[in-house]
Amino acid sequence: MMKSKRVIFVVLGVFLALAVNSARAVDTKDIDDVRNKGVLEEADLKIIDSFVYEGVRELLNTKNFPTIGGVRLAILARANSTAASAAGQYSAQFSESAYKHITEGLKTAEGIKPDDVRFKVIINLLILADSLDNLRLADFAVGMVGDKNPIVRYWAVRCVTNPGIIKQLNAGRDANTKLAERIAEQLKKTVEASSPETTGLMVGFAGQIKISQGEDLLLQIADMRMEKYRKWDLGGVLVDSDILKSLCEKMLSSGANKVAAAQRFAQLYSYAIQRYIKGGDILNADEKRQLVSVLADVEQSCVGKLLDVPQSIILKAVEADDAAALKQEHNRLLGEGTEAGKLAQKISFDYGKSAEGNKLMSPLSLPDPPKK
Repeated sequence: MMKSKRVIFVVLGVFLALAVNSARAVDTKDIDDVRNKGVLEEADLKIIDSFVYEGVRELLNTKNFPTIGGVRLAILARANSTAASAAGQYSAQFSESAYKHITEGLKTAEGIKPDDVRFKVIINLLILADSLDNLRLADFAVGMVGDKNPIVRYWAVRCVTNPGIIKQLNAGRDANTKLAERIAEQLKKTVEASSPETTGLMVGFAGQIKISQGEDLLLQIADMRMEKYRKWDLGGVLVDSDILKSLCEKMLSSGANKVAAAQRFAQLYSYAIQRYIKGGDILNADEKRQLVSVLADVEQSCVGKLLDVPQSIILKAVEADDAAALKQEHNRLLGEGTEAGKLAQKISFDYGKSAEGNKLMSPLSLPDPPKK
């Protein structure tokens, strides 16, 4: 897990470095002239289409990958007209051309050899698509969310979950709602295989999208993370802050899944606290720092809000490395034995049922860590 995470960060770092490269390999004179025109004619629309086509073709054919970032920037910088009177014409044509040529480019890229070149081309086309906030491109990218390559999967998920796309999906149109539902269902199929970075993107989508499938996705993600806690097979715990905050927002709402969100919040937070207490020599210094960050962040952002009382008891306990004080606060907030914790008293939820059918009023215990 840690090795794959490092690989993801290395690859993302490479592409971020490429993204700021200022080199350009596309001719921009004609398109810049069109951007400044107040009224567009048929010939101008063809220039827009030709510009996007040439840019995508450059991404497909280049062997000099350090220039690709510059090509992407050149395309993105010309996505809109500088003349207000022609903005609608220009944007409509640019959007249509971007959809047409990027989707065709992604299909063509599948046949590129060798594999490492194909991989770089696909990633760069997805990065470009992600930056354009184009719903039709997002619709196309849904089909790549389940790709076997984790980096391709990451950028495909970004294409369908970025804030610009979510804003459009929430606009209320029937077609947009159907696309949102399709995205949510596809994301649900890939939860188990996703890296913490990709999971974080899904959490953002699940927390903001205004459909019931979004809440279902969030609950599924929380269940997946809890299973990883139980197996001590966990990486990227910082994503749990985002999960817990999104669950907290659902707890504060009047939605149908309020109780289910509360159950996941309390159990996941309990597992995070228990992991810190039981971790001992199993956790390295970096893992402990990340876990402390989650515990303190959620206490400040969520616990105080849920109980209407700001607090920092957990923060003080972990700063002092006082496991006894941390356990005591865990029990007060989340429950101990048959006694409900403060959160359950406030929101009215339990932790499911025992084998005998009785309500569980305290969180399940985290299994002991595996022996070294």
